[in-house]
Amino acid sequence: MIKVCHLSSAHHRFDTRIFHKQCQSLASDNRLVSLVIADGLGNENKDNISIYDVGKQKNRFKRIFKTTNDVYKKALELNCEIYHFHDPELIRIGLKLKKEGKKVIFDIHENIALQILTKEYIPKILRKIISKIYRLYETKKLKKFDALIIAEHSYKEYYSSLNKNLVTVLNMPKIDHLKEFYSVKRLKNEIFYIGGISNNRGFDVLIQSLKILKQKIPDIFVHFIGPFVENFIDNKNLSEVKGNFKLYGIMPLNKGLKYSKNSKIGLSILKPIKNYTQSYSTKIFEYMAIGLPVVTSNFKLYKDIIDKNYCGICVDPENPNEIAKAIEFILTNPEKAKEMGQNGSRLVKEKYNWTNEELKLINIYKKLGC
Repeated sequence: MIKVCHLSSAHHRFDTRIFHKQCQSLASDNRLVSLVIADGLGNENKDNISIYDVGKQKNRFKRIFKTTNDVYKKALELNCEIYHFHDPELIRIGLKLKKEGKKVIFDIHENIALQILTKEYIPKILRKIISKIYRLYETKKLKKFDALIIAEHSYKEYYSSLNKNLVTVLNMPKIDHLKEFYSVKRLKNEIFYIGGISNNRGFDVLIQSLKILKQKIPDIFVHFIGPFVENFIDNKNLSEVKGNFKLYGIMPLNKGLKYSKNSKIGLSILKPIKNYTQSYSTKIFEYMAIGLPVVTSNFKLYKDIIDKNYCGICVDPENPNEIAKAIEFILTNPEKAKEMGQNGSRLVKEKYNWTNEELKLINIYKKLGC
């Protein structure tokens, strides 16, 4: 069996794209799969995948330097035919593995240079400079890898010139894992959100919308599942609707999705930041898969799917009144909501699913002789 090793210094071991999709697909296709991770939870074997933990560092500086070196040492020790890494900080590790004669794939989850422009931990005055430096670094180094995998079609415009072996593998849902959450009998005025929670991802505007909606639908309730930073939340601004939502924090996808069973809407309100406007939000397709009508941002990428197929409503992500109006329409029109949910579910089954994307992943490995 061909030995495959996935590497990440920043992601959790059960990251949906890395573990539940790519590693599991490769293991199911008769490969011996290892995952080197740095989350501090120890070694384990799960679903025929060997997980090796090099330990979690307390700060970003140590992660970028010490952790990446530890990942490299473990990667060499495993002596695999092909290595597949997922973080830009591991580019130098990928290059070292190439020097050892290994085949290496870089999986690009985000347009990193654009993402740098939105990183709040980087002083604003430095973001453009760091972004440009990173672009130059990518231009020189990425051509040396055996293949690049990108998570969005929009990244192709830039990355296709950096490596001739480029494939897009979208982060679409695994339908079989979501079947138990599908329902057409949703009885409560509840709304569901899963993913990172921040103002760039619409939390502040959603709270304003909730204040408007509470006047007409007093029992409205929003489940927010996902990570958030305590100090970004303005408790004074939340007092008016504190009984109408809950922040649950991080939890596994299948556990988080239990809160969707009574919900009538799936939310994904991203602000018009360039990295967002050019990328699919995976949660939209997860909502569609389980039969939830979607209320999301009116980016062209989303409108081409949601509006054209009548799976939900696209709104101005900075207009709380428009968001409130869309939510109210779905909650008060159950037959329309049912139609939207069924349209979305059918579309995911036919097109936007991991089964279709998995084939592209397997094919790039076969092309590399692995």
